[in-house]
Amino acid sequence: MAAGIQQQNAAEDIVIAGAGLAGLAVALGLHRKGVRSVVLESSPERRTSGFAFFTWTNAFRALDALGVGDKMRGRHLQLQGLRVMASSTGEIAREMDLRVNGKLGPHEVRCVQRNVLLQALEEELPPGTVRYSSKIVSIDDQDGAKILHLADDSTLRAKVLIGCDGINSVVAKWLGLAKPSESGRTATRGYARYPEGHGFEPKILQFVGEGFRAGLVPWSDTDVYWFFTWSPAPSPDANGKEDRSAAAMNQFVLTKMRGAKVGPEVLEAVERSEMSDVLAAPLRFRSPLSLLFASISKGNVCVAGDALHPTTPDLAQGACTALEDGVVLARCLGAGAERGFGHEEGEDRPCLGDAIVGAGDGEERERVVAALRRYAGMRRWRSAQVIAASYAVGFVQESDHTVVSFVRDKLLSGVLAKTLLMMPDYDCGKL
Repeated sequence: MAAGIQQQNAAEDIVIAGAGLAGLAVALGLHRKGVRSVVLESSPERRTSGFAFFTWTNAFRALDALGVGDKMRGRHLQLQGLRVMASSTGEIAREMDLRVNGKLGPHEVRCVQRNVLLQALEEELPPGTVRYSSKIVSIDDQDGAKILHLADDSTLRAKVLIGCDGINSVVAKWLGLAKPSESGRTATRGYARYPEGHGFEPKILQFVGEGFRAGLVPWSDTDVYWFFTWSPAPSPDANGKEDRSAAAMNQFVLTKMRGAKVGPEVLEAVERSEMSDVLAAPLRFRSPLSLLFASISKGNVCVAGDALHPTTPDLAQGACTALEDGVVLARCLGAGAERGFGHEEGEDRPCLGDAIVGAGDGEERERVVAALRRYAGMRRWRSAQVIAASYAVGFVQESDHTVVSFVRDKLLSGVLAKTLLMMPDYDCGKL
């Protein structure tokens, strides 16, 4: 894998911070448009944490635009339905077909392995696009360009900077975006392997209520992904610290499930999980109201993915929306490239020259600024909508309040189901 940047004062036209889903999607979208970019990743190698995520209709439309949708379809089961159970009674609260038609066409959802998708995206990029062990620690201005100071004491001059560096984004902080808030909830997740086959239907099984939300979903004939979100956080240990070790989280989840009406198949999946395959993290989100007035882009800098819209996972739209960001941003920048900036090596197309960030040619610079402004305008409301809906659905689904539980189980199950299908019924468009 490529090493971090070693030379001082190196320069690049478009620099993307973060080689997660959003960062690689932006880079691949730009590559498809004939625009070169460089992706800086702080980790020494491709990240493998996160296991899997729900890839809904809107995400597959984005992946198809990027040219990797069929690769994912060939390796992951299509999920046919959703069964929601009440954790307090074990009764079915709602069942729904996930293959129904939305306003924009038939729905499609699969549980996709994160590392498989990251690899597929990176393999489509020119060699050397992703530079590992390249962590940005601070950002300075110099004649309109951004001087990126890296952890290895080297610097990189970027004419366009795109922050896809996650919930603790250095770029989002530079833009002045509101700090993500604590939701008061925690999530743990893992996966179980059944070498002889698990025998589960290709459906999502979910339990809600009693202060938690749990689910089980197969991604292949032998592998099952499970998740568990809860509030409030578990009690601290004797030293006043919360124990989030894999063993403690595994035991905590099993204890909570055994105290409710959770099916034995979910308990077995948790028990089968290797301790090294269990992750736990607090759930945070950025205020949706703050995004309506925030500087998503400023000059030649913008953000995408979790750096823009960290959200709770209750609608399973965080990763899906990040892929949308990648397509929209690449399309906006690519449109500007067709008018004269950015190029792939070997193409007879003008480069994003020094004039774009200097005083010589304001027209080129304005094209970049306008492209990022268009992107921000297109993603602002969508991001706020996803965050707000996810938070509201999570609150209702997990609540153990008597009134909320009654209304949820008896009256709101249909509304929640429609909300689950409403967010994926979206098309970010082509490149």
